[in-house]
Amino acid sequence: MIEYDIVIIGGGPGGYVAAIRAAQLGARVALVEKERIGGTCLNHGCIPTKTLVRSVETYLLAKQAARYGLDIGGRIDLNFSQMMARKDEVVDTLVTSVIELVKGHKVDIYDGLGTILKPGLVQVKMDGSGSESSIRQLAARKIIIATGSVPARLPIPGLDLPGVLTSRELLALGELPQSLAIVGGGVIGVEFASIFNALGTRVTVVEMLPHLLPPVDRKLARRFKRMLSAQGVKVKLNAPVEEIGLENGRLRVKFSGAKGEGAIVAEKVLLAVGRWPHTDGLGLDELGIKMDGRRILVNEFMETSVPGVYAIGDVLGTYMLAHVASYEGEVAVENALGHRRAADYRAVPYCVFTTPELAGVGLGEREAKERGLDYQVVRFPFSASARALAMGEAEGQVKMVCEKGSGRVLGLHIMGPRASDLIAEGALAIQLEATAEDVAQTIHAHPTLPEAVMEAAKAAAFGEAIHFRRV
Repeated sequence: MIEYDIVIIGGGPGGYVAAIRAAQLGARVALVEKERIGGTCLNHGCIPTKTLVRSVETYLLAKQAARYGLDIGGRIDLNFSQMMARKDEVVDTLVTSVIELVKGHKVDIYDGLGTILKPGLVQVKMDGSGSESSIRQLAARKIIIATGSVPARLPIPGLDLPGVLTSRELLALGELPQSLAIVGGGVIGVEFASIFNALGTRVTVVEMLPHLLPPVDRKLARRFKRMLSAQGVKVKLNAPVEEIGLENGRLRVKFSGAKGEGAIVAEKVLLAVGRWPHTDGLGLDELGIKMDGRRILVNEFMETSVPGVYAIGDVLGTYMLAHVASYEGEVAVENALGHRRAADYRAVPYCVFTTPELAGVGLGEREAKERGLDYQVVRFPFSASARALAMGEAEGQVKMVCEKGSGRVLGLHIMGPRASDLIAEGALAIQLEATAEDVAQTIHAHPTLPEAVMEAAKAAAFGEAIHFRRV
């Protein structure tokens, strides 16, 4: 039996970051991963999809070359197989880099399925055979569960038909489908809708709720829905799917709605109805860890109900975001090693990598109203941003929510170019409890996109922006 200060089960962005941080603090660490270091985010989610997003951005830009004064001549041909090959290359490069980084911190990696036999003892089945030679037992002063999540599967007849895919299978396609029905209008579904529509696939999104993108500011989500429809994506809202069947060699998605039943026929169907915490095979029932359905319950120090056992990331079922898992990994490690630190979720940004991008952090207008806060909302359009106009991406706006009186920034919500990068300023402002005046009086480089955030802050702090006047 090998003894460790910390054994971490799950090598995704929560687990491997926790392993590195623990090693930096002087701990002896083991990292157990049954598939591939990097988890869903690096191998089957965030990174491959954003690599495809970049291919799509380049493709769309090339098609508009004449607008920018470039005569490239001839037809712009789409090479889907090359896009997918580049996606695999980027993923492989990053996985190799992360493995080297983890090993460079003297963390021991175990390729296998981890099970907690009891507090302080983890069993690793190295090849799945169950033979004595394939079993390793790791003694651990502390254990961190970081096993992530799996695609949710609703009780819809026909989910097992060929061509009904999760995001993982969709990212492994060898040919571009002519048509795609997406069940679910959340972040995953809408990002794939944006990608495949831009590549020429006929895309329809079917969502059971009356709106797209539940985490996004509701008014921005409505504006984006109109833009998505204008780009050619068909959107069916208030339309729960009843079954998936076959029709002339293709898939038929039957749904119900306010106007009665409807159906979509498509070559492929993407099931994107969310994700479930992945806790199977960990031995949690035997340990007596408190759960809420599939979710592991923890306190603000990432401690479960069993002393010495911590949990982070998607298994908590709260913020299913890679960057939150990484943050929680660091918090769990510091607590496990005696450095008391509570998790702070005041500034959790989200990003949606569509065209245009959406991002937000903190309270939206609706949340501020529900909490009974005295607040104001200001906006600054990208059509008044010099940098956005120069880029040819002037659609969208910056929306800032501030507390009246103090001017404290409560939330920032953006639809527009590089929203995923711009949102960091809002996260920092909320974390530091900065006011709109603090942001407004900070010098921003010109001409840049962050000036749009500064201008919104000026409108909140002084009643009017400099470069936009509401008539």
